Amino acid sequence: MIESPFFYSKILLFGEYSIILHSMGLAVPYHLFGGRLVLKHITDSSRRIQQSNRELKAFCEYIEYKTQQNQIDVDFDFTSLEFDIAQGLYFQSNIPQGFGVGSSGALTAALYERYVYDKIDRSGILTNEDILKLKLIFGQMESHFHGSSSGVDPLICYLNQPLLIKSKTSIEAVKIPEFNGVKYEKEMGAIFLLNTNRPRKTEPLVNLFLEKCKQEDFKNLCKNELMVYNNNCIHYFLSGDFKNLLIELKKVSKFQFEHFQPMIPPLYRQIWQYGLESDKYYLKLCGAGGGGFILGFTPHFNSIRTALADYQLRVVYKL
Repeated sequence: MIESPFFYSKILLFGEYSIILHSMGLAVPYHLFGGRLVLKHITDSSRRIQQSNRELKAFCEYIEYKTQQNQIDVDFDFTSLEFDIAQGLYFQSNIPQGFGVGSSGALTAALYERYVYDKIDRSGILTNEDILKLKLIFGQMESHFHGSSSGVDPLICYLNQPLLIKSKTSIEAVKIPEFNGVKYEKEMGAIFLLNTNRPRKTEPLVNLFLEKCKQEDFKNLCKNELMVYNNNCIHYFLSGDFKNLLIELKKVSKFQFEHFQPMIPPLYRQIWQYGLESDKYYLKLCGAGGGGFILGFTPHFNSIRTALADYQLRVVYKL
């Protein structure tokens, strides 16, 4: 059995939807989940392994077709890839699909790393030009899964470091600040994931947002309010200013609750609203929304863990 390097999942902390309108975005690796390519004969393998093998074959066919159409700017070793797929290549992963944490991004990164000639080495010092080229290639590849892709998810999975997306032409690696356990009323703050246990598809939700943006009033509202709140959140987060981050986060949470109702699963709207009214925590979309994970921010994690005892919570950062 042959195994490739491990690629971790990712979380878009800030920038969901607003990044489409060219706000800033901040994405980080999430090491709870990950996956790798594994070559193993599938004669007696599980249905899950066989399904992954079939999905890889479809992905390979997509990449090969798009390459022939000059729509993917990369030189793939298709001979080796097709041979390995025939021999049972599959993606061994615990990344939940349809949860907004980069299952297709990790797979895209893994294929690039193993089967591309003259790939950009992720272990070296990368220029902004290198990062943008990777982002373009990954977007072209990952479009197989979502209809269109920014390339950010596989970029994070490939580089395995936090990235600040400043604009379409400027992306840089950043360090996550040490908050040193800022205390609020003798409790620790936290950024957490709330599991809806409900997978969703990204493409229909993004298409809905794009359709709504054809209305100038909605588009201007997103630009004049959501983008400003989002960029402020990134500024305060990277500055280690959790108190002001929470102030801006509440604005993001309220905006999404009022204007992104289709992206918030109905069963979670009540606890979303309760967070806004009580100020005990604030929820926001994790990626496209509609299910998967929801991101939460709180200065009182122990207390809200009790209040949300019926829900599965995972800490991303202790603050």
